[in-house]
Amino acid sequence: MTKRVLVGMSGGVDSSMAAALLREQGYDVIGITLKLYDYAKLNFEPPDGGCCTIDLINDARLVCDRLGVPHYVIDLQRAFEKTVIDDFINSYSHGRTPNPCINCNRFIKWGEMLKTADKLGCDLVATGHYARVMKDEAGVRLFKAVDTGKDQSYALWGIPLEALNRTILPIGLFTKAEIREKARKYGFRNADRPDSQEICFVPAGDYAAIIGQRRRGDSSLQPGPIYDVRGNKLGEHKGYAYFTIGQRKGFGIAEGVPLYVTRINPDDQSITVGTRDHLLARQFSLIDINLLIKPEEMPDEVDIKIRYRHGGGRGHAELAGYGATVTFDQPERAITPGQSAVFYDGDRVLGGGVIDRVLD
Repeated sequence: MTKRVLVGMSGGVDSSMAAALLREQGYDVIGITLKLYDYAKLNFEPPDGGCCTIDLINDARLVCDRLGVPHYVIDLQRAFEKTVIDDFINSYSHGRTPNPCINCNRFIKWGEMLKTADKLGCDLVATGHYARVMKDEAGVRLFKAVDTGKDQSYALWGIPLEALNRTILPIGLFTKAEIREKARKYGFRNADRPDSQEICFVPAGDYAAIIGQRRRGDSSLQPGPIYDVRGNKLGEHKGYAYFTIGQRKGFGIAEGVPLYVTRINPDDQSITVGTRDHLLARQFSLIDINLLIKPEEMPDEVDIKIRYRHGGGRGHAELAGYGATVTFDQPERAITPGQSAVFYDGDRVLGGGVIDRVLD
């Protein structure tokens, strides 16, 4: 029997080609676009490639018309605000640097999409993410994309195994150039649209602007002291929400050596700055872990990525329930609370969690 698959379609080239490839493979495809927010309410112009615009929704609909498949739009603005935007603001208020794509994937693009898939009688869900899902008698496994330069597996660690088991990621087998070429052959007008480089609901990368819109007067936007690593006060900053670990600019301090943010302390609204070497650490704690393997299957040594563009470092994880203590073999720079740490065994994603505290 032909399997029915619900394809999340942003209107971009990747999700459009995900639908096209699955249609070629004989699946019964239904396209769905998630309306996550209104740019008018966020009070800024949408960036090129940003999701949820009328133009992009129309592009998704046109692709579905070209493929001869149904297309629906569902309004998830309330769910997105609660699970993604509110969490983003809370994290910055607590001196952390969140990755909102993790919650969006886990709770919206998979959580809410699977609910809709069940209502529409769909066996599977699919997206345009660059990663690979493989299934065999041993179970379901998540791998990096063939195109390592576009790989998005880092942002998918939070998807529960049962949801991953109902997932197809057809784009992960191709390079971005191959996907664009295929889209041109289909005549999709989004074939050469630039990729979005920003967080979709943040104007021009100005995270503090979102906090200011939602929580005027939040403590993270108030001035506070700048200390060096010895506790000497060097000056004042305009609000710790404007900073992240490893940031070099924005202090207004002239020193003989480059300085970087090494710590953010919301308790006294301070930031601490130091040299590049002061960013080095080996050990940190991890919370909210989601494993894609059994705990006893965790290798003694794994590759650990602590940022999307981080090349990864070797280390080990001491698991304890939904937490862990993670230790790199060699010191790494700018381990940042709020960001994700993801475990890999070669190209396979083993799981991940949220960095809580730097320990050493």
